[in-house]
Amino acid sequence: MHEMSLCENILGILKEQALAQNFETVTRVSVEIGSLSCVEPEALRFGFDVVMRGSLAEDATLEIIETEALAECLDCGATSAIAERYDPCPMCGSHRRKVTRGEEFRIRELEVN
Repeated sequence: MHEMSLCENILGILKEQALAQNFETVTRVSVEIGSLSCVEPEALRFGFDVVMRGSLAEDATLEIIETEALAECLDCGATSAIAERYDPCPMCGSHRRKVTRGEEFRIRELEVN
């Protein structure tokens, strides 16, 4: 379950930012997860609760914002939503598409004290 290591990375970032920005506790962590990122939201929630125990984010809530994947067709230039990485273009049927959104996993926002 790589979500646990993602949560450990989040905690490391929180610790770095607490030192850099002089805060002591985190009350909310908002993360953005693209639908093609291979991150399972429920596994991330579980991992977050486990990893944050005893830390500056022990009582923090995790907000997950799931983003839809988009791809641009390299043949006709159309951009559309995709469910799978190799979905065909709905305009021309081409499979030559470049994913432009949906692979991200990032901390979007923190609430701190």
